[in-house]
Amino acid sequence: MSQNAQTDQADHRQALTELGAEFTRREIAPHLAVWEAAREVPRELHVSAAKQGLLGISFPEEQGGEGGDLLDTIALQEGMLSAGASSGLLSALFTHGIALPHISAHGSADLVDRYVRPTLAGEKIGSLAITEPGGGSDVGNLRTTAVRDGDVYVVNGSKTFITSATRADFVTTAVRTGGSAGSGGGAAGVSLLVVDTDTPGFSVTRKLEKMGWHCSDTAELSYVDVRVPVGNLVGEENAGFWYIAEQFVVERMALAVHAYGIAARSLALAKEHCQQRETFGEPLIKRQVVRHKLVEMQRQVWVARCYVMDTARRHVAGENVIAEACLAKQTACETATFVCHEAVQLFGGAGYMNGTEVEMHYRDARLLPIGGGATEVLTDLAAKLLGYTS
Repeated sequence: MSQNAQTDQADHRQALTELGAEFTRREIAPHLAVWEAAREVPRELHVSAAKQGLLGISFPEEQGGEGGDLLDTIALQEGMLSAGASSGLLSALFTHGIALPHISAHGSADLVDRYVRPTLAGEKIGSLAITEPGGGSDVGNLRTTAVRDGDVYVVNGSKTFITSATRADFVTTAVRTGGSAGSGGGAAGVSLLVVDTDTPGFSVTRKLEKMGWHCSDTAELSYVDVRVPVGNLVGEENAGFWYIAEQFVVERMALAVHAYGIAARSLALAKEHCQQRETFGEPLIKRQVVRHKLVEMQRQVWVARCYVMDTARRHVAGENVIAEACLAKQTACETATFVCHEAVQLFGGAGYMNGTEVEMHYRDARLLPIGGGATEVLTDLAAKLLGYTS
């Protein structure tokens, strides 16, 4: 890439960062506390974000997207987090980032027209349903079944911890069409079906209350003899596990950005507080122990961002970075855990109050080492990929 092209690309991404920050200041920050209390974000926010071109970033222009890649998405979300968006807010507003990629990459033109385009336009909300009760990160052990019956699949099973499920118009659902759960061929029998939420037999059985991510609605789902047209199959039958695996790196990178993003925001809030808050006749920041704490928080934020960005650039360049993505996510999540904890400590009693921004980030940070693959699972995967197992 020429130097001029690199400069143009850098300018473009800086513009995305500024767009994300301005959108957050105008459309999100004034209302976030209300949405946290309501336990969901309004559908109108999706429409507003779509009009600004935010929802289509990294999706093909020929499918109604804005084009771009993972680095463009990161630039946008860094801007949003820097201006006070929460990890939970991003998970709710950008759930299509996990619900649509499989359809975009492998779905028929009809599926793209019915689900990708209207979602990127803010007209529909999609969700992704993989996790099952007792299943966790073991995608190959799925027990929700889809049995072919003429021109439909009959789906039976349940899902849990599904983001945006109470608001979703459709759910990209991982089902078993072959093999058997717990067998060596379990992964080979997984498929993806797009299920409209108004289909008879589909139901939201419970809206889940969580420690954090309050404005991101989460639910348990039930499928009882749900008849789904064969045309709603994404790509090929029994290829769903591989379609899901293709998106793991991007999902883990996204959560890593959430992690160092809320850490950086919490650090900025803590610094401002320490400059303004006076104790024993002088600002907190005059105390060496406070300054050193802030420096350590900054060091960890910088390390995490550098690691994640390097991995993201290599992914965009076409390199295989599955192991690196696992460890980059872990690094960023540990940064969020540490920095958000220290920010609450520096705020003192005020940081412990519900409704304080650092308190929200503290709670949201706890999910990040669990979501998108628990740290323990990803560490073991990295060990295998790096050749540290027999």
